[in-house]
Amino acid sequence: MALDAAGFPVIRTVGVDGMLVSFGDRLSETANRAALAFRAEVEREGWDGVEESASSLVSCYLRFDPLYLRHAALEAKLRELIDSRDWMQAALPQGRRLHRIPTVYGGTLAPQFGEAAAAAGLSEAAARDSLSRTRVRVTALGFAPGQPYLGELPECWDIPRQQALTPRVPIGALVLAIRQFVLFTVQAQTGWRHVGQTAVRLVRLGEERPFLLAPGDEVEFPAVSEEVFARMQDDAEGGASWEALA
Repeated sequence: MALDAAGFPVIRTVGVDGMLVSFGDRLSETANRAALAFRAEVEREGWDGVEESASSLVSCYLRFDPLYLRHAALEAKLRELIDSRDWMQAALPQGRRLHRIPTVYGGTLAPQFGEAAAAAGLSEAAARDSLSRTRVRVTALGFAPGQPYLGELPECWDIPRQQALTPRVPIGALVLAIRQFVLFTVQAQTGWRHVGQTAVRLVRLGEERPFLLAPGDEVEFPAVSEEVFARMQDDAEGGASWEALA
């Protein structure tokens, strides 16, 4: 794989027992695709001494046992794998899902929707249509257990974070900034605008798959009314459904 103009991909050490392979310095579809595909191949290879791997927006992290596997030996394996194909064009991992998570946009449940629509230069009707029709990818999990970052949204949604923090958004809040959604798994403060509210349960402790969403999954957030949302709150799935992606 040839390096891009900025010299990616790059391999960095992380402490004494970690290495990070990065495919870019900012989120893009191709860099995220590469990170997901590369991590899946690392898992498939099952190298002795590698104890854990994880993907982020544009990188793959490996934790290894430095008493069993030397840094130089692991770096050689990583460089060989990097050179084996064009990761920016690699197929996404198998086993991905397409989720549909019904969402209320605006109103009392998502009070910053109108502000976000105005920042994007859209009417509320056009903003609702855009957000409810766009399919996004789970680019990474982070900040809280099982909490997904999803993107990228159309360019009009390249709006900045707020200047101040919202003191608290509820579990299931769909927030937006810089062409990304974040779906909150916990109550927390945020600088991202609260544009939608869902009833989905993302964390499922004790189940075989403890987090509903996984990196590489795709998600749609179709719009529903507050009346429909009220009924979904009594549904164990919060109205959400999924199907396997080929």
